Amino acid sequence: MEDQGKAYWSATLKLIWGILIVWFLVSFVAGILFAPELNNIKLGGYPMGFWFAQQGSIYVFIALIFIYAKLMDNIDRRFDVHED
Repeated sequence: MEDQGKAYWSATLKLIWGILIVWFLVSFVAGILFAPELNNIKLGGYPMGFWFAQQGSIYVFIALIFIYAKLMDNIDRRFDVHED
């Protein structure tokens, strides 16, 4: 029982770290560090660095919410701790 609890927690932490890494890459790396390079590309008439920092990151964050919910549900079902 304790091994299953550790495996469940390990799978959960791996998912959370993956989501946080994507979040960091989108918000800090793409939105701040690479913004000048991305500004050379136009998207809908706006510099992509500006668009990504203002709009694109929001879309990615919303997608991350749904991805997290789906993957966490899969983990819960795999370890038989899901709610019906």
